[in-house]
Amino acid sequence: MRTRRAATGTLLALAAALALALLAGCGSGTSTVIFKSKADDSTTTATAAEGEGSAAEAGAEVPPPVPSELAIETGSPGFNAAAIYRAVSPGVVTIRSVFGGAAGAAEGSGFVLDPNGEIVTNAHVVTEESSKGRTPAKEVFVEFENRNVLEAQIVGFDPFADVALLKVEPKGFPLHPLELGNDAELEVGEPVAAIGSPFGERRSLSVGVVSATDREVKSLTQFMIEGAIQTDASINPGNSGGPLLEGEGKVVGINQQIETNSGANDGVGFAVPTTAIEHSVEMLRENGAVEYAYIGVSSQPLYPQLAQQLGIDSDFGALVARVVPGGPADKAGLRGADGSLQFQAAEYETGGDVIVEVDGHKVIQPDALVRMVSEKSPGEKLAVTILRDNQRKTIDITLGKRPDQVEAG
Repeated sequence: MRTRRAATGTLLALAAALALALLAGCGSGTSTVIFKSKADDSTTTATAAEGEGSAAEAGAEVPPPVPSELAIETGSPGFNAAAIYRAVSPGVVTIRSVFGGAAGAAEGSGFVLDPNGEIVTNAHVVTEESSKGRTPAKEVFVEFENRNVLEAQIVGFDPFADVALLKVEPKGFPLHPLELGNDAELEVGEPVAAIGSPFGERRSLSVGVVSATDREVKSLTQFMIEGAIQTDASINPGNSGGPLLEGEGKVVGINQQIETNSGANDGVGFAVPTTAIEHSVEMLRENGAVEYAYIGVSSQPLYPQLAQQLGIDSDFGALVARVVPGGPADKAGLRGADGSLQFQAAEYETGGDVIVEVDGHKVIQPDALVRMVSEKSPGEKLAVTILRDNQRKTIDITLGKRPDQVEAG
């Protein structure tokens, strides 16, 4: 069976050898794969972590200041992976998280967001799932290209988008921030580059293309990450948190997970889009935590042939399959399905309301309802237009705060 696994960092067993051991999966359930041991690198890493910042303090060579804006200059038109790597790799970091106990430690990637020490990575690189929910690592260390290793503070993490914001004190050496691009402008077939530390191999480059956009992938909660980028650029364990870059060297996503039979890259990787990253970082900077709006329904997309089969007077919309008891939609009077239908090799929940518009915008794409809700804040209202028995009706719904999990019912 093909499964999706986090492209998370190497788990470092806190044994005498500090050998690389297992890959921790994220989302619901845990998957593991075994990969090669690099005991020498692990021992060196542990020493560096204990003496964070020692290289800078001991007079290690410090790179010259970098310009505030990256400029990728190529000798010929087209995608220049070497130029991108030269300009961007100084801003890519390796992250080691210490959890203690049997969990050991995890290793992943990240990138510098601003010259004052903000670092972005995946939440699953610096947190672990426990009986008390998701808990942050006890210690986090960030290794830079110039061999300096600094301890980082976890400003906060967003389990819904799998994004974490870290902060380091540069201690006298300049940082190399990367610029965020616009994932909405990506086109399928456009070349991209991924930089990270797969299998502990620092700042490795892989290249490929955008295989698809607007994918839906697992987060660290019951909810999905919308608008993810699919790529065939090689992404492996240890790439988690590293940047996915377009032709100008701008970050368009955070490499997050792979779909695999083997446990390593099979040509299908996924990245959290910058749209989600910016939204997460803004909330984490301000509050150290995130709040997402919540409507409390599950739905299925309506398309022309299904609408004809069901006798629905619209060829687009969201079929309301379930309304969460006590949730915002339930309080507003939305109705869920009371039957089911097998049609065109799929099963659909039938008999519930059909949401056709939200605040006057048609619900056409499969993830349109989720996107429209996510643009709001808890406490705001949505004007939801529904079809009920083929009669149009508009209902105002006051949105709630999204929970980590939704009780079955």
